[in-house]
Amino acid sequence: MCARIKRPRKILSPPIIKGFKPYGLDSDVKPSVGSVNLLIEEYEALRLCDYDGLNHHQASLMMDVSRPTFTRIYAAALQKVAKAFVEGRQIVIEGGKVYFDSDWHQCNVCECYFSHPHKHLPIEECPLCGGEDISDFELIDESSEMQMDEDQCQCTHCQFEQTHQPGRPCKEEVCPQCGSFMKRKGGPGRRGRKMQEI
Repeated sequence: MCARIKRPRKILSPPIIKGFKPYGLDSDVKPSVGSVNLLIEEYEALRLCDYDGLNHHQASLMMDVSRPTFTRIYAAALQKVAKAFVEGRQIVIEGGKVYFDSDWHQCNVCECYFSHPHKHLPIEECPLCGGEDISDFELIDESSEMQMDEDQCQCTHCQFEQTHQPGRPCKEEVCPQCGSFMKRKGGPGRRGRKMQEI
């Protein structure tokens, strides 16, 4: 019997953060190693139910999935958040098979992300800084979050690449060749530090 194809989940917009780090751990308690990977659809399920106050049926319609599927996504999200809280683990928000409700773009000058609801009009400049170097925001097309380990960090100066370390932001990595800071090469890790809708 063939495995069932996972249907992409509809997301209103990319998360504005990449995750959370614990602080204030008791000095006698050794923190658990590794981070908890909260998928983007799990983040969206928490946002719809616990932030927007929708019930499971309403939220499932928003994400374009069945109600039982939404309930499973939501339950997995709660379990992961609870595990991170109890074990003192970092939460990293990335991965999953999702698509956005509207087209999102990235300004390569100020690195903000913005949506463009007027699809019939061309994008001439960034609504935040006025820059004209605009690219489409894209997620890695993948059916398994295991492929996230293949993401790369890329130097902003000399284009040197190295394997991304989950739970460690690429912007904190320094290029071993030229000493410049790195950035995430494609994928959900490039989510917006700032977002604005025009």
